[in-house]
Amino acid sequence: MISQPDEDLKTLPMKPFAFYGRVSTEDQQDPVSSKGWQLSRSQSLIAPQGGQVVAEFFDIGLSRSLPWKRRPEARALLESFRQPDRGFEAVVIGEPARAFYGNQFGLTFPVFVHYGIELWVPEVGGRVDPGSDAHDLVMSLYGGMSKGERNRIKIRVRTAMAAQAQTEGRFLGGRPPYGYELVDAGPHPNPGKAAVGQRLHRLAPDPLAAPVVQRIFDEWLGGRGLFVIAEGLTRDGIPCPSAHDPARNRHRSGVAWSKGAVRAILTNPRYMGRQVWNRQRRDEVLIDVDDVALGHQTKLRWNEPGDWIWSSEEVQEPLVAEEVFARAQRQFAAGRHGAGQRKGRPTPRPYVLRQLLSCGVCGRRMQGNWNHDQAHYRCRFPAEYALANRIEHPRTVYLRESAVTPALDRWLAQVFDPSNVEDTIEALVACQGRDDAPATAALQRRIDDCDHRLARYRAALDAGADPGVVAGWMADVQRERLQAENDLGSEPASERLTFEQIRALVANVHDVVALLAHADPADKAAIYAGLGLRLTYHPDRGVVAVEADVASRVRMRVSERGLEPLRPIRALGPQPSASAYSATPTWW
Repeated sequence: MISQPDEDLKTLPMKPFAFYGRVSTEDQQDPVSSKGWQLSRSQSLIAPQGGQVVAEFFDIGLSRSLPWKRRPEARALLESFRQPDRGFEAVVIGEPARAFYGNQFGLTFPVFVHYGIELWVPEVGGRVDPGSDAHDLVMSLYGGMSKGERNRIKIRVRTAMAAQAQTEGRFLGGRPPYGYELVDAGPHPNPGKAAVGQRLHRLAPDPLAAPVVQRIFDEWLGGRGLFVIAEGLTRDGIPCPSAHDPARNRHRSGVAWSKGAVRAILTNPRYMGRQVWNRQRRDEVLIDVDDVALGHQTKLRWNEPGDWIWSSEEVQEPLVAEEVFARAQRQFAAGRHGAGQRKGRPTPRPYVLRQLLSCGVCGRRMQGNWNHDQAHYRCRFPAEYALANRIEHPRTVYLRESAVTPALDRWLAQVFDPSNVEDTIEALVACQGRDDAPATAALQRRIDDCDHRLARYRAALDAGADPGVVAGWMADVQRERLQAENDLGSEPASERLTFEQIRALVANVHDVVALLAHADPADKAAIYAGLGLRLTYHPDRGVVAVEADVASRVRMRVSERGLEPLRPIRALGPQPSASAYSATPTWW
């Protein structure tokens, strides 16, 4: 007997689905193939029920440990639930272990239920039933398995790297220390990687930078300080590490030596010729302890020297002898723990403009300085740094706090006085949208720069460059580009507020600023911070420019005559010729 086709299946109405998937890293997995098999598995699940995928959301290069709201495609999927014209009524996931990690299912599925969106996964044979304890147990189990798989991979990789560093002395990647360069060390021991052209590398002395490392150790042991060494290197025209190797240091400016660069060289044990691994670790810490659902962020932390992994023998030519390196470390220890160490003050100084005042010459924050029983702010900029950065910066920019706060308090009281508040609100309404989203523009420039660098790397591959080295560069840039895209996607949309909305924001500001003149310094500092004040001191003109962000919602620029856009500042006349400026500011 020949069976007839099931008429019920032929007449099933089409059920629209959205597909979600994820692949961890572009350099280790093929995103196209991964998406293909996850999508195929999803379609096999929903096709017998008349399901059809009408929208696709697929995250690439992101860890499964990231919550859904921090994955661009997953976040877009959740946001689409709010749209009545979203075009689908269910979501299918082909591999739940890639979508959910730890307790993410328990934090995410209630959103599906709230908006009436079905969730389908192969592990339960179809739709996840919100009322089924068995379904909830299965999905939670896969989240735990996903977390366990990630932890097992982490342990295997770290154990293997520790063994390779200790027994083989293998260079495990990253930027070579200043003073060394990478040279070929033969084919990769993994046959699969060797078959595609990947090779090992080792460290060899850089003929230009190695003598500089030795000079730094000699000068340090000769009694010179970190600043003096850095200034001397800059003065002699020696490129700093990021300028010497800009291809691997694109995140740094490369204009001058800093004391941090000198310190990093003096404390790097690899200059003794041995491979040292595990000096730093990656800790995952909660972004917000009061909101665990936001997940974790990675923090680099220094390990104790006893936890470092050392190669059993020398694997590269040493640049300094072990005895020289040990003397340098003892000198560091003597400086940290010597009798001249400064003790903390029992009572902190009251700086009301702390973290609010910047130098108009270099853009850095000015530091608090207590002098003659008064609060001052200063910006000290070594002359060699100024030359290297191509700016004319005084040795010290100096400003007295009492020359700023009275005028600032008077201006705030005037602007938010009931007789002037209507004009203030109108000015706030008018100046919305004048800023062209500088943060968004900066992120877009980062993305464009990454695209430009990727194009150069592809050209280098076509020209015959080492595929293993170039692949590492491309992976770094792709991760940087993805991070920039994530940050760009999380930028909040700019909203224009109405007159009444702004009135509500500033309704109680006058009562607060009226108390500023007699407020305690700590309270005054809190009020300034709450108003979003940002001050910039221009010492050559004796002018302080103020920018405020009321209630973190409305931007304005201020003057004694009201709120207005930035405009040229009138100079106050001849300024002192000394290297330190201390002028009374004019408010504008």
